[in-house]
Amino acid sequence: MISVNDILNICSGILFSGKKNIVCKNFTNDTRKINNNFDVYVGIKGENYDGNFFYKEAFNKGVKVCILDNEEVIDKKNDNETIILVEDTVEAISKLAKYKRELYDIAVVAITGSVGKTSVKDMIYTVLSSEYKVLRTEGNMNNHIGVPLTILSLDDHDILVVEMGMNHFNELHALSNIVKPTIAVITNIGTAHIGNLGSRENILKAKLEIIDGMYNGTLIINNDNDLLRTVKYDNLITIGIENDSDYVAKDIEMKAFSSEFYIDDEYVSLPVGSLAFVYNALFAYAVGRKLGIDKKNIVSSLEKFKLSPHRLEVINENDYTIIDDTYNASLDSVKNSLSLLSKVDGRKVFIFADILEADEFGEKIHQNVADICIENNIDVIICIGVLAKITYTKLKDNNAICYYFESNKEAIKEIDKIVVKNDTILVKGSHSMNLLEIVNYLRNKKNP
Repeated sequence: MISVNDILNICSGILFSGKKNIVCKNFTNDTRKINNNFDVYVGIKGENYDGNFFYKEAFNKGVKVCILDNEEVIDKKNDNETIILVEDTVEAISKLAKYKRELYDIAVVAITGSVGKTSVKDMIYTVLSSEYKVLRTEGNMNNHIGVPLTILSLDDHDILVVEMGMNHFNELHALSNIVKPTIAVITNIGTAHIGNLGSRENILKAKLEIIDGMYNGTLIINNDNDLLRTVKYDNLITIGIENDSDYVAKDIEMKAFSSEFYIDDEYVSLPVGSLAFVYNALFAYAVGRKLGIDKKNIVSSLEKFKLSPHRLEVINENDYTIIDDTYNASLDSVKNSLSLLSKVDGRKVFIFADILEADEFGEKIHQNVADICIENNIDVIICIGVLAKITYTKLKDNNAICYYFESNKEAIKEIDKIVVKNDTILVKGSHSMNLLEIVNYLRNKKNP
């Protein structure tokens, strides 16, 4: 365990008030999440607010220690409140996480990729939890703040599973040197963040930073991805469907909301009807076997797997089948989701909003979305946003049934005239397009 005194030494901190001998078990930077499980609140300056200002609320909710980097917010010195002042709270939690990670001789699985990181993480967690006590990153805590906070929650766990996101070069390098993975997983190299990195080749280079902190570990890659297939590494495990790999899914039978296939001659029935999730299952199977999980336990775990909210989440409300895939979007994930939609019976409706962070590649990506809609015989397409207008224009040129709205609010006003009873409606766009507004309207509206 880490004590206040350890924090002072590791972070070159100053004890503004309070005691040095307090043991610090769980850390958070969000006062909304504070409960009896949290000992430490970390005040972090964000784009829109300064978390240092919430230190009083944190103490009122029961934390024992606050780590701050803005002394000016402190009302007055109170010896009953243990406050540590550091130069930079983000840097401080990175140092603390690196220190705590080095205290644990356990397997650490790190996951990155253009698409599917969270789902792969959750599948791996499900498989490993069948035989081990596992800690994983929760929700979208996959950045320079969320990953260290996850590590600082390590207790008596056998395995740590960490999702790592990135937008630019050197971000995964920094995280990998904190996490020190023993197994690294790269799901694929697509076009997400291509606007920041300039090319898929640069995306590959940035994703490979995940191994920078790994020593004699194992790298697991998707052998069907054109760029990943070029990667050379001493301890390499490959998964695939189309190309010869260490673990291959065979005899795949895809249905609208389920899939069946064989891995290692083991029959797998997965409660998701997307080919992307067959790849995800292969990654989970490969990690499970690497860490000694019995084949039968892996298969049983995959069959029980449940999707996270807003990731191909199926909702049956108001005589519609809604597929809520609003968590985020890239060209690759749109392709996967539309492939699933194409398999359903009845009329297929796609509500699509902008794919962001594409910069100069945005026009081409949104034209490609139109092509994918046409290839999958989507009956009705509703486009929302500035970039989605590019998709709409190309669809109109191809005589598709489509509609365009500048905002969710405008779309909601007209949507009842477009969707009909028994439609299956896929809703997908970048997270900040807030398409959950439309999902909530469709599931909660009162029919006449």
